[in-house]
Amino acid sequence: MDKLESIKSSSKMNARIRKNSIWKSIFFLSTLVGLVVLAILIVRVLGQGLAWLDWDFLTGRLSTSAERAGIMGAILGTVWVMIVVIPVTLIVGVGTAIYLELYAKKGKFQSFIATNISNLAGVPSIVYGLLGLTVFSRLMGLGNAVLAGGLTLALLVLPILIVSAQEALRAVPGYLSEASLAMGATKWQTIRRVVLPAAIPSILTGSILALSRAIGETAPLTVLGIPALLIPFPNGLFDTFTALPMQIYYWTLDSSLVAEYANLAAATIIVLLLLLFILNSVAIFIRNKFQQRY
Repeated sequence: MDKLESIKSSSKMNARIRKNSIWKSIFFLSTLVGLVVLAILIVRVLGQGLAWLDWDFLTGRLSTSAERAGIMGAILGTVWVMIVVIPVTLIVGVGTAIYLELYAKKGKFQSFIATNISNLAGVPSIVYGLLGLTVFSRLMGLGNAVLAGGLTLALLVLPILIVSAQEALRAVPGYLSEASLAMGATKWQTIRRVVLPAAIPSILTGSILALSRAIGETAPLTVLGIPALLIPFPNGLFDTFTALPMQIYYWTLDSSLVAEYANLAAATIIVLLLLLFILNSVAIFIRNKFQQRY
């Protein structure tokens, strides 16, 4: 009887090992497919764009001639948009998460708000473009200025940041805030000096994902009517602008007429990836600094 049970146990163990090997192989192949596709895209973009990537291209103005076209206007437009998106997203997003998690009473109303914020994270970006067109461009009279584009993209990524910030606040050990309150600190002092610093690494991780999405979005800007023409460099929040994703989009369309535009689009993609890398590196540095402290 013991021998029979031992055989059954061994058979079950072997079956589990086989299942584990099968799933491990499936997950490895899934990862490999993603890496191969990414490698092909990067190699193709570098092959097409590196030869066109020079100082004149980075500092030049847009031109109808592919050989003389530059993207300084698109770079400045992207930077100006992020100057709007970053503070609005962080202040409103983190503030909303703090209210929902630490101030709002738990109940149906709080659950209703949290559920709808989570659902908003899955709304197509073009819907936010239509919202921005109605509210910021027409109702507020901002047209296709930097401020309208920045506020529209901020609305787009706010749900993502709010949800990630809520999860970060929930992950802070309760004994930290309890110890602070026991020492006589007020609730706001506890949040500002204990809870937020401990949650910053996770909040910044969500911010990286949100801002990376904002900097690469095209659909909302297209709905706002952001041009990719020979316009002056933007110098303020109320100036007309273009952005790197818009320039990539229009040059990709124009490549069917002029083949060189495909190379310009590839070079612009490289610049956009470098900006994303710099932005993410700064956020990761700040995250790691606070992670070592708390």
